[in-house]
Amino acid sequence: MLIVTFESHEAGSEYLRASGLTWPIVLDNQRHLYNDYNMYGASFYDVWGLRSCWAYLKLLFKGRLPKALSGDIYQRGGDVLIDDQGVIKLHHVGTGPADRPTIDSILKIVDSALNQ
Repeated sequence: MLIVTFESHEAGSEYLRASGLTWPIVLDNQRHLYNDYNMYGASFYDVWGLRSCWAYLKLLFKGRLPKALSGDIYQRGGDVLIDDQGVIKLHHVGTGPADRPTIDSILKIVDSALNQ
């Protein structure tokens, strides 16, 4: 397994610490893979639309404050999982900050790929 990030080394390292993952991390500051997987920039509405605002409100109601904005806030989020044979198992391009697959669904795909 491998994690690719388009953010800074510090942001990638923080993600690894927060997630507890021990996978290697690769920085793609030029965003070659980002563009190759059609994750182009998000629009103003994608980032600040009703779905995103609702997601942030739910966090606030749960007593959690959203993280401070950093980096390119218009970088469209997404998840791509590729198995060791090069087969794409998941290709999800987010429509905004609230549009992400669940961690459980991602881990199920990873588990399935590892057990084939």
